Amino acid sequence: MKKRTTALAALAPALALLLSAAPAQAAPTDEIIGYPGPDGLIWIADQAGSSGFVSGGLSPQLDTFITFGCAGGGAIEVAFHLDNHPDRDPTPFTVDCPVTGPARVTVPLGTGLQGGFGAWVTASTPTTHWGATVTQPE
Repeated sequence: MKKRTTALAALAPALALLLSAAPAQAAPTDEIIGYPGPDGLIWIADQAGSSGFVSGGLSPQLDTFITFGCAGGGAIEVAFHLDNHPDRDPTPFTVDCPVTGPARVTVPLGTGLQGGFGAWVTASTPTTHWGATVTQPE
């Protein structure tokens, strides 16, 4: 019984993350951000409303770029955090989202970064669509 309880306790955070994730919704026109290819660590083609992501695996030998885009009206506010390098976190920024085609902003973070990272996107409306990539081109 103790093994089962321990296993369930270990799975609880993963299940909570899965259950709290908002379902993806289709963009009004197309993908907000296209597929980044093999250089991509994160690719969120289209998400509606406020949400975020976490990941890991940054390579210190490669340049790191984050790109956020949005469409559908309103705006998104982006906060990005580097777990091992908080001194290099970009300042939170806002992207105005046109009703028509997407607007995109790319922020270069440079080399020498490793470990985990995460972002939180606060959308001004639940119908504002956004997308994101984190890339490390070789």
